Amino acid sequence: MRAFANLLDRLSFTPSRNAKLVLVRDYLRAAPDPERGWALASLTGQLVFEAAKPTFIRKAVEARMDAELFRWSYDYVGDLAETVALIWPARPGANREPELSEVVDALRGASRGEVQKLIEGWLDALDVDGRWALLKLLTGGLRVGVSARLAKQAAADMAAFAGVSVAVAEIEEVWHGLAPPYDDLFAWLEGRAERPSPEAHGRFRPVMLAQALDEAVDLARLDPGDYAAEWKWDGIRVQAVSEGGVKRLYSRTGDDISAAFPDVVAALDFEGAVDGELLVMRGGAVASFGDLQQRLNRKTVTTKLMAEHPAAIRAYDLLAEHGEDLRGQDFAARRLRLQALVARSSSDRLDLSPMIDFASWDDLAAQRADPPAGDPRAAEGVMLKRWTSIYEHGRPKGPWFKWKRDPRLIDAVLMYAQRGHGKRSSYYSDYTFGVWNDGVLTPVGKAYFGFTDEELKRLDTFVRDNTVERFGPVRSVRAGRDFGLVLEVAFEGLQRSTRHKSGVAMRFPRISRIRWDKPAAEADELATLERMLEGGI
Repeated sequence: MRAFANLLDRLSFTPSRNAKLVLVRDYLRAAPDPERGWALASLTGQLVFEAAKPTFIRKAVEARMDAELFRWSYDYVGDLAETVALIWPARPGANREPELSEVVDALRGASRGEVQKLIEGWLDALDVDGRWALLKLLTGGLRVGVSARLAKQAAADMAAFAGVSVAVAEIEEVWHGLAPPYDDLFAWLEGRAERPSPEAHGRFRPVMLAQALDEAVDLARLDPGDYAAEWKWDGIRVQAVSEGGVKRLYSRTGDDISAAFPDVVAALDFEGAVDGELLVMRGGAVASFGDLQQRLNRKTVTTKLMAEHPAAIRAYDLLAEHGEDLRGQDFAARRLRLQALVARSSSDRLDLSPMIDFASWDDLAAQRADPPAGDPRAAEGVMLKRWTSIYEHGRPKGPWFKWKRDPRLIDAVLMYAQRGHGKRSSYYSDYTFGVWNDGVLTPVGKAYFGFTDEELKRLDTFVRDNTVERFGPVRSVRAGRDFGLVLEVAFEGLQRSTRHKSGVAMRFPRISRIRWDKPAAEADELATLERMLEGGI
């Protein structure tokens, strides 16, 4: 447990992505099995203890100290694990410090009645860092700036020391067929066994992403005849998989979101893997993104919510069908297969994203300015896909472009938060956000409206759970390329500013929506704002 606690402690104070990669890689190289497997599971969010609830932690600490003093301390610190780790009245010498695998094994077999006693014994045996790591492990809230993909990349990097060449996409291909503590994965990475089978039913395929279109540069060099165009629907990118009786719905980053959309999963009546957009649809019409937000990030969903916000998939691409991998075929061939699959489907939760007929870039630009039914919520722009493009993971240059319709929207990352006033005095409701500039987040604005009361509560919880520093009333929130909350910010215009480090200032910024689904690394660059400014926005 000590090595794992040291890893988490160092990760929490290391801002550099590359440095985090090295820390995780070196831990995976040095730690024995199954310790490293359980650590990898915790870093990728795959380790959940149903019997261990925050309630048991509170009961344990309140049995050792004055409950009111604990509540005051918790309110000041704002983090349960940090509070308990610091104030726990330990009984030194009572127990031997546990190994990570011992904690996992004990909790996996423990009843709810046994959990509190186990927690007390372990907290007595551990030091402050160990207690913090233990409690973060129990609650599933590590929040040390390591995404699941970064952890998998570290595992891939580890393989090089054994003379094995492994790409992170290869790990992602087999990931959903593996189970902690990943003995078969490490055996492959260290050259002791063959690669685990990538043919597991229901597995996730790494997604292909598009580049942002630079109108001034790209349109002049691209031939419109080489590209297909379709609407960029305002939902979230998903991958729907139905293979061998296994049905799953994944986010673009490979997170299994099936539990939040059981109605969609149950309606998958094809055999293959479909790439598309998850939307709330009523009578064939696309509802606003706010409707979809009502169902995102939920572990369970009620019948009423499903009825009021019926979700469906608008299909973009077909990655596999009847066991055949189609990703090596060109887009034109995959599109024909997709059309046939959707036509055969009897599901009302699956339809085909229509193509846009256009003769020139000017023609497409005119249609882009007037999306379906004139509804700006329905389509936020267009996608360009080269007819000859294969489906390859990552963001290759040239095959796909996204051409957003509204230039006055940017994706920024939450950096700082401050308590509001009046009714909002107990909430962190004023948010400073930034965009990327040479790999570093640069503040570009502040907003305190544009979200509902329910969203405010979730934002406040996020701030409290991810505070890294305090500056008087202001909290600095964990934000980096591998972890951060993306806010879609709407604004009325831009102007030059000598008061702001970024050199630009927004007029009337507001939070348009909260992008819980979008990785922080994909937020906009300062150069995007500069281009808007030059264009007279």
